Amino acid sequence: MTSPPVLLVIAHGSRDPRHAATVHALVRRVRAVRPDVRVETGFLDFNVPSVQGVLESLETEGVRDVVALPLLLTRAFHAKADIPAVLADAPPRLRIRQAEVLGPSPLLLSALERRLYEAGLTSADKSSTGVVLASAGSSDPEAIAVIAEIAREWRHTGWCAVRPAFASASLPRTEDAVRELRELGCARVAVAPYVLAPGHLPDRIARGAERADVLADVLGPSPEVARVLLERYDEARTPVLAAAVGA
Repeated sequence: MTSPPVLLVIAHGSRDPRHAATVHALVRRVRAVRPDVRVETGFLDFNVPSVQGVLESLETEGVRDVVALPLLLTRAFHAKADIPAVLADAPPRLRIRQAEVLGPSPLLLSALERRLYEAGLTSADKSSTGVVLASAGSSDPEAIAVIAEIAREWRHTGWCAVRPAFASASLPRTEDAVRELRELGCARVAVAPYVLAPGHLPDRIARGAERADVLADVLGPSPEVARVLLERYDEARTPVLAAAVGA
């Protein structure tokens, strides 16, 4: 039986050690869910192993099929430029397919709600609670539009109101969205970081949430994130398997 393609999770990397620790925790969860799939991790910057280093090791081992999955929530610069450039320099004997980014997905909304409930909210609080959907931010209009659409969609699930906010590159900031929800009359305000791992920008989100009633944790290695990751892997690997069958 042909082995499934190796799943290479590509993370951005950070000087903050919490970032890599969270990425590795998520990968461990993915491996536990799908023990039949080999899962490797590579970083674009700051951490090791590098994406290029992992690809070269896989080629040396004789691996041929790889699904490269960007550990990103939106299709911004890293997904559109950085990662394709790195993959273009991969050893030529590797057959690589780049999977789609994780978001948007209903499962990620479920993960956001999980984090809010873990922070102290209950489902009974939804109609009186305004939520700030706080993302890292981007200069890419497509990524900003996706965050705004997620906020609109989430509002329809019963929250008093949902406002997008950004830690960098775009406005409003988290603190501005918190203030807007207060002025709107929400009984309480919660901040839900739409980020995968701790680091500089999530810390900025936390500082902007000082006047909120609830600050949720980052998405991290939640089961919903692991499920989305594997969904994207399966979507990307299907053409690889079809080509193998037809070979």
